[in-house]
Amino acid sequence: MADKNAKTAKATAKPAKKNAKKQNVFKRVWSYLRECKGEIKKITWTNPKTATRNFFVILVVIIVAGLFIFALDRGLYALLGLVMNTAST
Repeated sequence: MADKNAKTAKATAKPAKKNAKKQNVFKRVWSYLRECKGEIKKITWTNPKTATRNFFVILVVIIVAGLFIFALDRGLYALLGLVMNTAST
């Protein structure tokens, strides 16, 4: 009984594609590009108005964050200067 199970396990483990030949490399590339084109068609693209609005929102957030970090840096630098002057006197 164990021999029968071992034979069926070996038979199911090996696929019977010994005679199957690979496609030409150009056919595989062409097939891949067709699949990519199909996937790109599935994408929902934003309209230019929405993209422009999002761009300006991101730009404003970056500018505000940059100004906040600049002010924080200058404030801490000034505070450090006061501490260093106090420590030296």
